[in-house]
Amino acid sequence: MTQLYLVFFLLWLNLSVYSQIGINTETPHRSAALDVNAPNNDKGLLLPTMTTSEKNAIANPANSLLVYDTDKNCISQNLGSEIAPAWTCLTLFNRKFLYMPSINIKTTVPGNAQLDLYKIYKDQFSTPMSISAGGPASIPSFAAATDLYYYVTYYDPTLLTINSIDANGVMDYTVLRNANFDAYMNIIFVIR
Repeated sequence: MTQLYLVFFLLWLNLSVYSQIGINTETPHRSAALDVNAPNNDKGLLLPTMTTSEKNAIANPANSLLVYDTDKNCISQNLGSEIAPAWTCLTLFNRKFLYMPSINIKTTVPGNAQLDLYKIYKDQFSTPMSISAGGPASIPSFAAATDLYYYVTYYDPTLLTINSIDANGVMDYTVLRNANFDAYMNIIFVIR
């Protein structure tokens, strides 16, 4: 009888309690409300819908976790890690990027400087100098600096050093020497 109790006790210890549901899997990920495997590849999945704030509040989201972001109108996937999530819109019509308008960067005095990339974007996109027939008076733009990611894809490292670009598009850089006529920088915005 003691052995029977021992067997039941050991079985009880091995039981795991999940608040998640796994379909065709015995180990659903702890950040997923539903972990589905379709063995016959003949079914789809209707994703949970939530606002951007709700999505960002998910604790330790699994890499590749998917939700439908109702604020951004897109399927959003965590391409980062559980510790450092990086949510990205996957829906084709939201996968857009644009080049920064042409700008001058002051390089006359060596030292640290800042440039608000988002402000320059808003200033130049809100009042174009010429418009095609039937075009709106201003170019549609994003209301908040945090709606975009900011990338520098090229610059002359002998001319300056980019120290950081914050989430609001403020670029901190150090001028190493004066620019010559052919120095330039490529800046690209990507929609979050």
